[in-house]
Amino acid sequence: MTTSGERLQKVIAQSGITSRRKAEQMIIDGKVKVNGETVTELGTKVTGSDNVEVDGVPLEKEDFVYYVLYKPRGVISSLKDDKDRKVVIDLMEGVSERVFPIGRLDYDTSGILLLTNDGNFANLLMHPKHGVEKVYVAKIKGIPGKRELGRLKRGVKSDKDLLKASNYNVLSTDKKKNTAIIELTLQEGKNRHVRRMMEQLGYPVMKLKRERYGVLTLDGLRPGEYRALSPKEVKQMRNSAIKL
Repeated sequence: MTTSGERLQKVIAQSGITSRRKAEQMIIDGKVKVNGETVTELGTKVTGSDNVEVDGVPLEKEDFVYYVLYKPRGVISSLKDDKDRKVVIDLMEGVSERVFPIGRLDYDTSGILLLTNDGNFANLLMHPKHGVEKVYVAKIKGIPGKRELGRLKRGVKSDKDLLKASNYNVLSTDKKKNTAIIELTLQEGKNRHVRRMMEQLGYPVMKLKRERYGVLTLDGLRPGEYRALSPKEVKQMRNSAIKL
C-alpha cells in the first residue's frame, strides 16, 4: 500500500468484477485484502506491485497497454451508458485488456482520446499541474476580433470556473456564412471547456474536434479507428508530463 497510485475501489472496478459502488461496500465489509492484510478504509491506494484479493479471489494482473482512438461524434467517453448509447469501449474490438479512457470528450466532440489500463499513467496526464497540451479545432458562429480573442488567454469566467486557452490561431473565416474556424491550445481540461468558453464570448461552437494530445495526433486514423502507442510514444507522453 502507498500514498500514490490508484484508489483501491477504482482498481477493483476497473478489473471488471463489480461496480465501483459495490467495490466500496466490499471494502467496508472486510472482503478485500491487500498484500494479505484486510483493508476496510476507502482512501487506501494501491499500485501494480500490490496483490489485491476480493472475496478470496486474487485480481489478475494485466500488462499495461496504451491506445489512441479517433473518437467519432455521437459516442460516449465512458465504459457504460445508462441510456444504452454507444460508448468508446464498443469501438475497441480486439482489445482484451480492461482499458478505460483518459479523461473525456463530449458526446458531440470528435478527435483524439487515449485509453489504457495504467492508472498511474492516466493520473499523470490528467493532473492539472502537469499541463499536457491539447489542441482543438472549432468551427464557431460569428467572426471574433483580436480584442475578443485576446480574452481567451486572460481567461473567461463561466459559472465558478476561469476558462483559458494558452494559445489560439484563426485558421479561416467565412463572411457570407458568418463563421470562423479557430485552433485552440489548452493546458487544462474542465468540463465542456471550449464550448463554454466560446459561448461566454458570444461565439457558440458549431463543431469541435481535438486534433492533438501532447505529441500524439490522429495521423493514419479514421473516425472509430484506434492503434496501440509505441513504447517511444508512451515514454514521450510520460516525460512531457513530468517535465511540465
